[in-house]
Amino acid sequence: MPTMNLVPVTSGDYRRIAERKLPRALFDYIDGGAYGEVTLRRNVSDFQRLAPRQTVMRDVSGVDTSTVLAGTKVALPVALAPVGMCGMFARRAEVQAKRAADRAGIPLTLSTVSICSLEEVAAVSEIPFWFQLYMLRDRGVVTEMLERAWGVGVRTLVFTVDLAVVGERYRDTRNGIAGGANAWGRFRAGLLSYLSHPRWLVDVGIKGKPHLFGNLSNYVPAATSVLEYREWVESQFDPSVTWEDIEWLRGIWKGKLIIKGVLTPEDADSAINAGADGVVVSNHGGRQLDGVASSISALPAVAEKLVGRAEIMMDGGVRSGLDVFRARALGASGVMIGRPWAYAVAARGEAGVVKLMEAFKREMVVAMALSGATRVDDISADNIQGPV
Repeated sequence: MPTMNLVPVTSGDYRRIAERKLPRALFDYIDGGAYGEVTLRRNVSDFQRLAPRQTVMRDVSGVDTSTVLAGTKVALPVALAPVGMCGMFARRAEVQAKRAADRAGIPLTLSTVSICSLEEVAAVSEIPFWFQLYMLRDRGVVTEMLERAWGVGVRTLVFTVDLAVVGERYRDTRNGIAGGANAWGRFRAGLLSYLSHPRWLVDVGIKGKPHLFGNLSNYVPAATSVLEYREWVESQFDPSVTWEDIEWLRGIWKGKLIIKGVLTPEDADSAINAGADGVVVSNHGGRQLDGVASSISALPAVAEKLVGRAEIMMDGGVRSGLDVFRARALGASGVMIGRPWAYAVAARGEAGVVKLMEAFKREMVVAMALSGATRVDDISADNIQGPV
């Protein structure tokens, strides 16, 4: 007899609810990857191959999951990753996520292409959040957005470097998000799909307005839809960017600088030499170059290269507190999670993200206790037996 599925617990549970609640094109935007989605699947499956090493009969009566990320104490070695367009998945989703992150004691990373602006998210509380930015062709926009971020209390900048060109995401193409659909196709993907999801239509489609990229509205005043904003953003991605541009960025950003999107020790080393305080080992959630290594498999070599020199985080494929434990064992100071919180906010709003983070914490406590670790700093490669 199948499980009743009355109470969502895991990322997979929230994913199933989000799939039911969202119009197809929006769900596939969260859920999909590049090309055949090989790397997307590998990100998850490679975690599952890492067997924890169980250790018993230790005093684990006081397990503590807290640690420090980017100079700030957090309740769990997790940050909510930047997720573009998230305000289309739930009403003012980035605001709900900020509230949830505050309650969980972890940072939210606001995307450049969020629906809610820096200023709207900052109004939630005085607790700082992180901001993610791309190198745009218009350096004046980059400079102004950094000034805006600093002005609302952001002190950690996550700078994405793996988007010199946009990966081919075939689900978006098939659903018409990337353009190319005829009139009937646009009707099916738009109004007809919205009408078949009435709760989303009322809560997000109507009550969740305005559906604009809040951080960019000053720079694209003629845009009236998310698609028009997307076109402007994609035209602004700069394929000529090099590490010299990161040195320029370091010169104008006074806070912590984390470079997101490296997979090799050489690139990680270049990021630190350019002035970064840390890196995120990432393949953009399998949304850019399909077939590349999973983030967790690339992590150990990067960690070995940068040990003692920089903060090392990773994202891609993290679906549980046990995965957080595994990543920490392989050298990460912490992880970023994107799809899990996007599924949770789409499914249950702020409460869903809070409950998901509570589950992550419980899972990490169990993993630590049954591995003989009581503090995050106790977790090491000795806690993993190796691939199975």
